[in-house]
Amino acid sequence: MSDSLKSPPRLILASSSPYRRELLERLRIPFEMAVPAIDETPHAGETPQATALRLAVAKARAVAGALAPNEAALVIGSDQVATYDGLQIGKPGTHDKALAQLQAMRGREVLFHSALCLLDSRSAAVQTADVITRVRFRNLPDAALEAYLRAETPYDVAGSAKSEGLGITLLDAIYSDDPTALVGLPLIALSGMLLTAGYPLLGAR
Repeated sequence: MSDSLKSPPRLILASSSPYRRELLERLRIPFEMAVPAIDETPHAGETPQATALRLAVAKARAVAGALAPNEAALVIGSDQVATYDGLQIGKPGTHDKALAQLQAMRGREVLFHSALCLLDSRSAAVQTADVITRVRFRNLPDAALEAYLRAETPYDVAGSAKSEGLGITLLDAIYSDDPTALVGLPLIALSGMLLTAGYPLLGAR
């Protein structure tokens, strides 16, 4: 069969995140979701960038490892780690932990490492990127932080600030090459990876 008649490989997002699903839907291409079963605990002495990249690759490999032999698929793995003063900031999980995160970050600049991996099961080739977003937080009082948390309940978001929602009011400025990176899936980098892998975005080959 000629290349022009071949169906594109399956596209699989290795995530259960509704935020990443909504972002990938912007590209208007068919995809599936699969939950990667991995341990997301940072390694001792690991830099935030290394943690994010390792987990993005691990997620993609975990899902690719469950594919049938010779299954043609492109698997997307992504992970995000926030950091300031060398400290990693994960998902808070609870209201009290989220409040503590926001209290620690107010008035500070925080780096968000949004790591991306695209694994091609046909060749085992892996493309990776770390898209960094610098975020400056407003110096807001506890009452404002409490009001935000009760309205947004962002306990499943690294750093507790959902910039696509009410969390934007917590921020003074955002600096990034990709406005989608902070939400959790850098679409500019991903589009480039898909094109490199030969995926027909907008009919391109």
